[in-house]
Amino acid sequence: MSKVTIYTTPFCPYCHSAKALLRRKNVEFSEIDVSYDADERQRMMAKANGRRTVPQIFIGETHVGGSDELHALDRQGKLDPLLAGA
Repeated sequence: MSKVTIYTTPFCPYCHSAKALLRRKNVEFSEIDVSYDADERQRMMAKANGRRTVPQIFIGETHVGGSDELHALDRQGKLDPLLAGA
């Protein structure tokens, strides 16, 4: 299974939605809260090609994007293979 990292803030509904989807799939993930850490947010933005919004989701080395993109991958049947490392 690929390593999943999600950059979040505590009060972001999209963050909660993305994490809920991953939990339903029994996926373990590393969560990085960027709400009060400017350096961590800068690292997130560098990895996410300048995107500032949360969540920013990475599966392995693949930048998935945000919650909408994560859910779209799931609807298209592409999320499970990505999580499996295929």
